[in-house]
Amino acid sequence: MELDYVGVIVGKDLKAHEHKIITDPSARAKTDASLKGYKTVFKNDHFHAVMKADEIIKNTYRTLMTRGMRGCYVYFVDKEVESIFRASLKGVLV
Repeated sequence: MELDYVGVIVGKDLKAHEHKIITDPSARAKTDASLKGYKTVFKNDHFHAVMKADEIIKNTYRTLMTRGMRGCYVYFVDKEVESIFRASLKGVLV
């Protein structure tokens, strides 16, 4: 679905650590079905579970942020994450 404008709230599942963006699946909403079964897989295969959750979380935000044909408004809960995003977009923002 494409929209003229989209608004995205980047929640606590994206955090900043040593000026890098990291994901935190435990901060995801409990009603979110995209990470269903994560805890079970995490117990058996820690590395695979973390990598898969990281991919799902980042892809979710990427998809949401690219749906606005004319623009995208973004609110960041974590202000350090916001500053990292702003730095990466320097010169691109209109």
